[in-house]
Order: sequence, then C-alpha cells, then structure tokens
Amino acid sequence: MNRRTTRTIAAALSLTAALAISGCSSDSDSGSGSGSGSKSGAAKPEMTVSGGYMPEPVNDKMAGAFMVIKNGSKTADKLVGVTSPLSDDLQIHETKDQKMQQVQAMDVPANGELNLERGGSHVMFMGLKNTPKVGEKVTVELRFEKADPVKAELDVKERTYNAKNSTAH
Repeated sequence: MNRRTTRTIAAALSLTAALAISGCSSDSDSGSGSGSGSKSGAAKPEMTVSGGYMPEPVNDKMAGAFMVIKNGSKTADKLVGVTSPLSDDLQIHETKDQKMQQVQAMDVPANGELNLERGGSHVMFMGLKNTPKVGEKVTVELRFEKADPVKAELDVKERTYNAKNSTAH
C-alpha cells in the first residue's frame, strides 16, 4: 500500500509538472503567431519592445533607459517592474510639469504603445554595478501585471543620442 501511494503521488506530480511546462511553452511561442492559440475573450497581453537604448552613463550612480513597449493584444496591461544585472535598483519614472517622479506602474494600452523617451517616462538605473560604454548592450527584463516578462537588450548610445532624430518605423 505504501508503494502504491508513492506511485500515485509521483504520477500526479509528473502530470502536474507536464501540464505546467506545456502551458509555459505555448505562451512563449507568442512571437510567431497572433494569439491564435487562445480562444478566450481575455487573452494574455502580448508585449514587444523596440528601439531600446541607454545613453552612455556619466558615472556609476545612475542611468536612464528608453524604449517603446507595444501591446499587440486587446487586453490593456501595466508595466510594474524592471530588473537588470546592471543594477539592483531600477525604477519606473514619469515626468510631469518638468519634474521626474517614481511611479509604481505605467499603463500599456490595448493595441497600443507605451513610449519611454527622453523628457518623458523612462526607466532609471540607480547605483550601477559598472559603467557601460558606447557599443555595449544592457539586458533588462520588463515585468507586467498580466503579460509574461519580456527580456530586451538596450544599445548603449552616445550621451547626446535621441531616438526622435532617427525614427525608422
């Protein structure tokens, strides 16, 4: 009886693990399709990142990051956090009335974009572990309220670089 109970528990755990893994793998496939695997009305938002960059930091105290986060779904979401190996303290900032302030989240509208750009909303890296140079890349992981996390590489650009002067989309 003890052996039978152990087998039953092992089988149940294996089935649970297999279902969890298959669920994860179908969600991570979202880059090639357009949500065709989901038949429910409230599909998980599908986020993509483009144009990501960080101006070369002056020192290791702080740096800004800018990008466009596109929501390709009919479900609105929120950017709720950012992580990176470059810093243990990343903050989401908005600029209102020419004053920068930290916020807990930012809306990413359904079938819309969240533009993180100079002079506006952006990500702040506080206390850098090193100072990246022009031509290097910085990895970030964006976390959302509903969507799966998205990893992105930010190009380190010249301090004077401004994406508005070089938009190609």
